[in-house]
Amino acid sequence: MSRVYDTKTTSFNSEGLLPQVEYAFQSVGKATPTLGVLTKQGSSFHLNIGVILAAKKLMLSKLLAPDKWGDKLYKIDEHVVCSVCGMAADALVLIDVARKVAQHHSYTFGEPVPLERLVQEISTSLHYHTQYGSTRPFGASILFAGYDKVKGYQLQCTDPGGNYTAWKAHVLGANNANGTSFLKEEYKDDISLEEGLQLALKAMCKTLDSTHPKPEDFEFVVLKKEDDEVKIVMLTPKDLQGLIDKTTIAPADKS
Repeated sequence: MSRVYDTKTTSFNSEGLLPQVEYAFQSVGKATPTLGVLTKQGSSFHLNIGVILAAKKLMLSKLLAPDKWGDKLYKIDEHVVCSVCGMAADALVLIDVARKVAQHHSYTFGEPVPLERLVQEISTSLHYHTQYGSTRPFGASILFAGYDKVKGYQLQCTDPGGNYTAWKAHVLGANNANGTSFLKEEYKDDISLEEGLQLALKAMCKTLDSTHPKPEDFEFVVLKKEDDEVKIVMLTPKDLQGLIDKTTIAPADKS
């Protein structure tokens, strides 16, 4: 009987679920992991000092030409960057939508688009594709790091069902439960940018069950202010090696 519901993208099954949407969530849950960490000083979001995105680099082939932005990190606008998890082709469609929304808002109102407004538009598109039989759900989630003058630095996430949520720290992808559990224990509200970078690396290692990280395994990007301007800074392999050298990675749990 369940197969009757499986073939339709808009029919609820007897448990009140949309199977195709659930399968899309599974696609995200099996993808290479990515995470975000919001760093700040003090309890007010106006005192946030940056956002960190980190991702496990996809190593499909040594023959592939290197990309400036890597496999999972993408620039949306001068004040927004994102990390994707799930089907890359699906995520690229959503990234294209996000870039158009950002440029349209900037052209119309003469100012950068607020992050929540941008994420709302992406979530609307995601939800649309769960309501019509001629479409299928997107098999991707996106972590957005952004800054606006109203809410400061923010970390927000979309999911295949069309929901969006704001986070202090969040992990997506395979084995995300380990990374989430680690962040729940180690994250502090007053974490600095430097501490946040080390925390992100530790959480990635926890998610990957790795104790010997290498620079070529990861992609890191930081959204922060420099000279009173919001900057998107990609960490180079040299930067990542320096981060690894000064970060103590705990041994993997033996069960």
